Amino acid sequence: MNKRGQALVEYVLIVALISVITISIVNYFGGYLKDAITKSSCSLADKVYLEGNKPGEGTCVTEEEYEELTKEE
Repeated sequence: MNKRGQALVEYVLIVALISVITISIVNYFGGYLKDAITKSSCSLADKVYLEGNKPGEGTCVTEEEYEELTKEE
C-alpha cells in the first residue's frame, strides 16, 4: 500500500481545518481587530478616534469635527 499518499491527505486535512478555524476567528473578532487598527492609525495621523455603533464602524476625524459631533449629542 501507498502510505505516502495517506500521510499527504492527513496533512491537507489538518491544514484545511486550521484554515477554517482561523477564518472563523477572524470573522468573529474582525470588527474588534479593525477598530484596534483604526485607533492606531488615528493616533499616527494626529486625529481622534470616533467610536461607531457596532464593532468595526469606528472612524478617524479631526479634532474640529470631533468637537462638532460631540456638541450635537
